[in-house]
Amino acid sequence: MLKIVRRMVTAPAADLGPALHPVLRRVYAARGVESAEQLRLALERLLPVRTLAGVDAAAELLLQHRTQAIVIVGDFDADGATSSALMLRALRSFGFPVVDFLVPNRFEYGYGLTPEIVDLAARAGPALIVTVDNGIASLAGVRRARTLGIDVLVTDHHLPGAELPPANVIVNPNLPDSGFGSSALAGVGVAFYVLAALRRRLEQQGGLPADAPSMAVWLDLVALGTVADVVPLDANNRVLVAQGLARIRAGRCVPGITALLEIARRSQSQLVASDLGFAVAPRLNAAGRLSDMSIGIRCLLSDDVAEARALAMQLDALNVERRDIEARMQVEALAAVRVLTQPGAVVQRSGVVLYDAVWHQGIVGLVAGRIKEKLRRPVIAFANADPQSLRGSARSIAGVHIRDVLDAIATRQPGLIEKFGGHAMAAGLTLARDHLDAFAAAFDAEVARWLARCGSPDIIETDGELTDAELALSTAEALREGGPWGAGFPEPLFDGEFEIRRSRVIGERHLKLQLQAPEGRGVFDAVAFNQVNPQDAQPLPMGRVRLVYRLDANEYQGERRLQLMIEHLLPVLPVAESLTR
Repeated sequence: MLKIVRRMVTAPAADLGPALHPVLRRVYAARGVESAEQLRLALERLLPVRTLAGVDAAAELLLQHRTQAIVIVGDFDADGATSSALMLRALRSFGFPVVDFLVPNRFEYGYGLTPEIVDLAARAGPALIVTVDNGIASLAGVRRARTLGIDVLVTDHHLPGAELPPANVIVNPNLPDSGFGSSALAGVGVAFYVLAALRRRLEQQGGLPADAPSMAVWLDLVALGTVADVVPLDANNRVLVAQGLARIRAGRCVPGITALLEIARRSQSQLVASDLGFAVAPRLNAAGRLSDMSIGIRCLLSDDVAEARALAMQLDALNVERRDIEARMQVEALAAVRVLTQPGAVVQRSGVVLYDAVWHQGIVGLVAGRIKEKLRRPVIAFANADPQSLRGSARSIAGVHIRDVLDAIATRQPGLIEKFGGHAMAAGLTLARDHLDAFAAAFDAEVARWLARCGSPDIIETDGELTDAELALSTAEALREGGPWGAGFPEPLFDGEFEIRRSRVIGERHLKLQLQAPEGRGVFDAVAFNQVNPQDAQPLPMGRVRLVYRLDANEYQGERRLQLMIEHLLPVLPVAESLTR
C-alpha cells in the first residue's frame, strides 16, 4: 500500500512569546494554537466542575451513603485502575469509612457491571455501587443491583447506546444533554470531577475532615489514566496531564507510580507523557490482560514503598509474559495479512477482521493495534470467549469512528453482534462464532463507506522537513518540553530523505540505523521499532530512503545525543508524488 507523506502548511502563530523555539512555534501553529494563553496549563484553566452535568447529583448520592458500605467497580485497564484508586483514596480521605473495590476478571465475568459482578459485590452488603470507566452499557447489571435494593452511581466516558441504564445517577460527558465543554475526559477524569464536586459539597457543609487534601494531590493518577486511555488531549485534558506530570516529576505521587517508573528505568524528574503511555501503562494493563487488575489497583493504593515495589515487580513480570504472548500472536497475524501488504496486492480490505482459535483474549487488542499501524486500516482481532462465542477488540484510524461503525452494523443487521461498546478509536464486542464470516463482510463494507467519506487512510501528515540547524539536540529538547503530546495533540513528526549507512537488527524486531543527512549535513543514530518480521528473510534497508520520524534525546554513558525515532521507512519518490503541499 503506497503511503503518501503530506506536510501540514500553516501560517506562523502569533503572540506565542519571543523565546519560543521556531520549530515548536511552527508545530503549535499546526495544532491550532493561536496565543500564549492557550499554552498556559494552570489549574484555573480547567473547565468548571459544576458544568459537568450530574456531578452535583452524584455528590448528593454519595453523601447519602457516607456511613454505609460502598463498592467501586472498575474496568480492567489502566484507566479503570487509576479511576478505582482515585475513588478509593479520595472517599477514604473524605471520611467514608467502608469503601472497597471490585474489578471484573475479564475471563470469568466479561466487561462492565454485569449481573454476575453485582451478585459478587452484593456479598459485601453495599448500599451503593459506583462504577468507574464503565457502566453506561450495563443495563442488565444496573437492573440487577436495583432489584437487590442497591443504589448505583455510573461514572463513565464511553459512548451511550440507545437506552441508558436505570442508575440513580449517571455522570458521562458524552451523554446527549451533557453540555460539558469536553467530551474527551477519560474515565479517571470523570471520577476526578465527581470527587471535586463531592469535596466542595463537604466543605460547604462543614463535613470535610481537617486533614483532607485538595483534589490536586491526585492529579498523578488522573494524568496516568488519561494518557493510558489515549483520549484526545484537548485543552482540558492537557491541563490535567500537565499538572499531574509536574507532581510526578517533583516526587509528589503515589509510591506505586514511582515504583513502576523505577522498574521501567524511566527518569522521574524528566518524565513526559509518552513515558506514562509506553512504560507505566503497559505494566498496569498487563494485570488486566493476563491475570487480575486488582494487583495494579493495590499497587496504586499502597502507601508502603516496599509493598508498592513488590507489586510493581509482579506487574513487570506479567508484562514480560504479555510481550512474549503478543510477539507470537503478532507473527501469526502478520502472516495472515501478508497478502494485503504486498506491492500491487489484488486482495483489498477496508476493514480487517482476524481470528485464531488459540489466541489469548486479553492480548487481541494489542495485536489489532499493531496490524492497524501496519495496514493503516481499522482492525478487529477475535479470540474465543467460550465454545460458542468470540470476544473481539477493535482499533481504528483517524476519520473512522469504530464504535459508530459497530452501531451501524448492529442497526442494519440486528442479532449479528451480541453486544459492543467503546469510543472513536477503540471498541470491544462479542458475537457468536458462526456469525464471524457474516460480520467480517459487514465490517469491511461499513468501513468502506466511512473511508469513502473521509478520504485515504494512507496519508501520513508531518510537520515538514527540518533544516540543517533544526536537526539538533536542542530542537529535540525544546519539543520534549513543549508537551504534553498525545492523541488529538500529536507529538511532532517530521520527514526527509536520508542515506542509511549502517543497519542492524536489535531485539529481534527492531532496527538500529546510522544515517547520513543529504549533502553530508551530519551523521545521526536512529531506531525503528517493529520493522523486522523474524519470519521474513528480507534484506536490511540500505541506501537512500524517505523517513518519517520523531526527535529524541538519547543518554548513554552520561552523554546526551540526538536520536531519530523512525515511524515510517519509505522509498524515495519524486516530490510531486510523495508530498502534497
